[in-house]
Amino acid sequence: MPYHGAMIQTLPPALHADLHTLSGAAGRIAVYAGGSGPPVLLVHSINALASAAEIRPLFEALRQDHSVYALDLPGYGLSDRLPRAYAVGDMCDAINQVAQWVTQRHPGQPLQVMAVSLSCEFVARVAQQMPDLFAALALVSPTGFRGGKSLRQPAGSTLFMAGFDRFLRSPGPGWGRFLFRQLSRPSVVRYFLRRTWGGQQIDETLWAYAVRTANVPNAEQAPLSFLSGALFSADMHDVYESLCLPVWVVHGTRGDFTDYRALDLVRDRPNWQETVMQAGAMPYFEDIGAFMTAYRAFLAPFNNRP
Repeated sequence: MPYHGAMIQTLPPALHADLHTLSGAAGRIAVYAGGSGPPVLLVHSINALASAAEIRPLFEALRQDHSVYALDLPGYGLSDRLPRAYAVGDMCDAINQVAQWVTQRHPGQPLQVMAVSLSCEFVARVAQQMPDLFAALALVSPTGFRGGKSLRQPAGSTLFMAGFDRFLRSPGPGWGRFLFRQLSRPSVVRYFLRRTWGGQQIDETLWAYAVRTANVPNAEQAPLSFLSGALFSADMHDVYESLCLPVWVVHGTRGDFTDYRALDLVRDRPNWQETVMQAGAMPYFEDIGAFMTAYRAFLAPFNNRP
């Protein structure tokens, strides 16, 4: 359905685009849409103040020759922020629902999906469960590939720390809310973005929007699930290795997210490709031209199909 401004009135849209809402198990999901051509779905990362604002350069570049869609995941951005914990299943269900909606709008056209950081785990899991949904995956700075850590626990298990979660959500002092307020202070947001970039220069528009999202009611709920490990899967190596569709991984060489030694698990597989950029964990903010050149080369075989 079209967006009528009924979800969150204090937060403006993150992107200049048509805005729709879909109703899901975790509340209403905000979906941005723009451009025309082959469909691409963009999925932002997961952190304390995430939203579709994180993929703005990608959205603007892709809308020139694609029908591009971007959702705010449950608990983030303009999507509903319910007063409850969030799980991997909530994120996967939302991505699946939006992807199904996009395919209905573009019958017979292959759907590509691009995700950032922890959301790469979600789209990989959706692709494993729905092998015909996506034509290809693009994973930007994906989690689950840090060296020295095996992620082969039983299917569907997570890194959830129940005791820590109880502490964060316990009534009384409100430690979780207090911690979220500290993490969402403007100076702290700038600090973490600089660690993401691996340098002092960050995108100021993204910083300002991230700070603003902290004021939405229940803004801490999904981030608390992130902090307690509930959104990190413990079986990701098995999930990644199960993928048979084409996968493109791109990551940078600066900042906190540069350990991809576990990519050796899939580097030699013919359906996996890797691009390394001299940038931080969101390289498209720093060199959108080089990023899009590599991505379009990856997409060319699909877009050129009759």
